[in-house]
Amino acid sequence: MHQYLLFSPEVAAARAAGKPIVALESTIISHGMPYPQNVTTAREVEDIIRMAGAVPATIAIIDGKICVGLDAAQLELLGTSPDAMKVSRRDLAYVLATRRLGATTVAATMICAQLAGIDVFVTGGIGGVHRGAETSFDISADLQELARTSVAVVCAGVKSILDIGLTLEYLETHGVPVLSVGQPEFPAFFTRDSGFKADFQLDSATEQAAFIRAKWQLGLAGGVVVSNPVPASFAMPKEEIDRITEQALREAHDGGVTGKKVTPFLLARIKELTEGRSLVTNIALVKHNAQVGAELAVALRDAAGLQPV
Repeated sequence: MHQYLLFSPEVAAARAAGKPIVALESTIISHGMPYPQNVTTAREVEDIIRMAGAVPATIAIIDGKICVGLDAAQLELLGTSPDAMKVSRRDLAYVLATRRLGATTVAATMICAQLAGIDVFVTGGIGGVHRGAETSFDISADLQELARTSVAVVCAGVKSILDIGLTLEYLETHGVPVLSVGQPEFPAFFTRDSGFKADFQLDSATEQAAFIRAKWQLGLAGGVVVSNPVPASFAMPKEEIDRITEQALREAHDGGVTGKKVTPFLLARIKELTEGRSLVTNIALVKHNAQVGAELAVALRDAAGLQPV
């Protein structure tokens, strides 16, 4: 067992019994939502995964360990501590070595999930190519991680604060397949249609699992994006979110907001400008992704011919 990994009793028992496990990130708790909605949502997402027949494994860095599966006190710590560092691939060794409190991004969670032998990871949305990247070179490490780390990532696409077309081009260049669920269109987080198509539409967990297993059995390392649109009843009007996003981007630029601070700033500002409606949408899409991710984890377990003890 890897020296830095620390499994919760629930996750350790699931590993021993061959049960399907779903990884969850912790940046969404510490940097993605306000308290107490962040902790409440984290607990509800874990319960959705359990109800669907899988075991949740929220991942964070605590006291020099990659904690795979968190208890109530640890979730509360991440949800309330102002000191939680946002951890990507670049930061992982530093946070472990210095024993800092770390909340894992998509990239870091993928790394930790692969170390822990977990094939499916559920998040809200992946990072991507930022607008203006042709001069700023601001491209999320999530995309490179998807190209190298063999974990299936269930998400609601990418946020419209990014350059979605360039994000999909980057993924294509690096051989990362983008699946869609229930529609051919690639979703844009708050809205169901980004204006771009996914590579392949596979609606059932069984179909998705067969695709993912075939990819990895061919020796084609790297992740798979499973893009799952927000439920229609919670989706925001595309015109409204595009207008608000443009305003928030201007404010970020004028205020000199850069680097890791950009996305939290934009999400908080969009929440203000939508009078909280974007947070409701965010919570709904994460819960929906948890259901799809749990079903995929179960299907992958079944496809491997493994049965729980």
